[in-house]
Order: sequence, then structure tokens, then C-alpha cells
Amino acid sequence: MDRTILGSICGLVFGAVAVAVMIPLQFEDKRAAMLGAFINRFAVGFVIGISSLPVPGWLNGLIIGLLLSLPDAIITKAYAPIIGLGTIGGLIIGFVIGAWGV
Repeated sequence: MDRTILGSICGLVFGAVAVAVMIPLQFEDKRAAMLGAFINRFAVGFVIGISSLPVPGWLNGLIIGLLLSLPDAIITKAYAPIIGLGTIGGLIIGFVIGAWGV
């Protein structure tokens, strides 16, 4: 499957998972927080799909997942859950795109 399309699909799924995890949490502006999380996680999948770093796919995903998660983690000061989910999701998406992306 085309890497851009596969990355977009993975990003949509990753964004939906991130939003689902946030449903029971309380936020001052829950709608904005969920929308921001969805867009960030979609971007992780999309950017992994269009990137071609000279490293294995899983490492490419881990690097991009970490880099795109850092700003949100710094702003919210919720380092572990945001960076953890971003790097694990990036790792999985990088593996999927590396294995099945063309």
C-alpha cells in the first residue's frame, strides 16, 4: 500500500485511540484537548508515512513519535503519558509502514 495512504490510515486510528483514552479524563476545555490530541497523533502517522530517514522503519517511527510528542508534553507537563503513547504509537506505525508500505 502507498506509504502516504497507509500513514494517514494509521494516523486516523492512532488519533482515535488517543481520543478514546482521554474520554474519562477531566480538562478545562475537553473538546480542544481532544481535538489537539487527535491532530497530533494523526500527524505522527502522516509524517512517518511521508518520511524516509536512513534508519529502519520502527526507529523512524520512534524518532518522529518522540519529536512530535515533545511540544505537547512540555506544554501540559504530562511528560510520561504523552511521550510514552507517542513513542509507542510511532514505533508501531513505523513498523507497519516499514513492513507494508511501498
